[in-house]
Amino acid sequence: MCSFVVLTDELRPRGKRGTVRTDIDPRNLIGRKAFDVNGAKIGTIDEVYLDDATGVPEWAAVRTGLFSRDAFVPLGPSELLDGTLHVPFDRALIKDAPDFGVGRHLSPEQELQLYHHYGLDTAPPPKAPDHDFGPLAPPEETRSTPGP
Repeated sequence: MCSFVVLTDELRPRGKRGTVRTDIDPRNLIGRKAFDVNGAKIGTIDEVYLDDATGVPEWAAVRTGLFSRDAFVPLGPSELLDGTLHVPFDRALIKDAPDFGVGRHLSPEQELQLYHHYGLDTAPPPKAPDHDFGPLAPPEETRSTPGP
């Protein structure tokens, strides 16, 4: 699940390059321009959605035009370059993303739809290895008791 944050665009990174990090201040993304994998402008970031469990910025809602809706883009594989967000997907795919409206909480089902839309891995993390702690003790009735 993701909760949106309504923030101002008063803080902005200047000319930095790198993937969107878990320590990035989501306020730094509001009002930024977003570009697709080919360098075509997608639009302007309106909102950032944080993961409910971790507080990490996970999705951005990008206004795709003056009278258009916002499209959700994943922040994990995206890159912040010279003050703009570069999303590693084609503009057509982004514009066809499921429309859940903005200003609302994203449910786990909606997030799953977005992950599937972008072909991102949604597999659960691997299970922890099973540790062998040796044989189990026999039940009480089968234990041998020392005689008198």
